[in-house]
Amino acid sequence: MCAKQKESVAVGPISGFPEWTPAERILEQRMLDTIRASFERYGFSPIETSSVERNDVLTAKGGSETERQIYRLTSLHPQSAADARDYSLHFDLTVPLARYVAQRYGDLVFPFRRYQIQKVWRGERPQQGRFREFTQCDIDIVGDGQLSLMADAEIPAVISEVFTRLDIGNFC
Repeated sequence: MCAKQKESVAVGPISGFPEWTPAERILEQRMLDTIRASFERYGFSPIETSSVERNDVLTAKGGSETERQIYRLTSLHPQSAADARDYSLHFDLTVPLARYVAQRYGDLVFPFRRYQIQKVWRGERPQQGRFREFTQCDIDIVGDGQLSLMADAEIPAVISEVFTRLDIGNFC
């Protein structure tokens, strides 16, 4: 027997971080294509924000509950002060949207109608129907003042179309 035995390495995904078979991935992509088409039919434009945000931006209004959900990133070998900063993976798409709008306020046309379909990460205990990594689909109408009631009514209409086109069934 060797003086040093090899340690066994667990193979398989980490709990809460799903992996998809080819058939599952094809189905997911078809569903996302249906969602995108519905969003665009109503005049929403796609954006994508960085998956990584400064931690102080993500936690500005959330408190300790938000901080418990965040996956923080650390450089194992920082080469500069910038590498050692406190960064995190976004846990939803709301904070990145707010930062995006604030950063580009002068360049956006309002009302700003955007959709965003991206992975998000939450540091919570995985359980049935709850994952640590998942795809979130958002639509928003952002105004630079008061929005009309039509904007509020339009969002449920879009969601209804998405569910109908996905053949979700009785969702009302």
